[in-house]
Amino acid sequence: MDLSQASDLIRETLTLALIISAPMLIIGLVVGVFVSLLQAVTQIQEQTLSLIPKLAAMIGAAIVLMPWIGHRLMEYATTMFSTGLTP
Repeated sequence: MDLSQASDLIRETLTLALIISAPMLIIGLVVGVFVSLLQAVTQIQEQTLSLIPKLAAMIGAAIVLMPWIGHRLMEYATTMFSTGLTP
């Protein structure tokens, strides 16, 4: 494996990690903004009020997206083990 293949492998791996984590992070961001707006309107500044909904939404998103995530990881692993290179 030369330097260009190694850099392509790292690029593909980081891209896959970004694609897999993006939906959960976006859901956490949206819930966090919504809760922050709710806290600003009601002037309730409780720390757990912002943490618990974000955590619950991200866990729910992980459960719902688990088949998609598993499929993407299995495709990547199959390609890596069969060819030794990224797609």
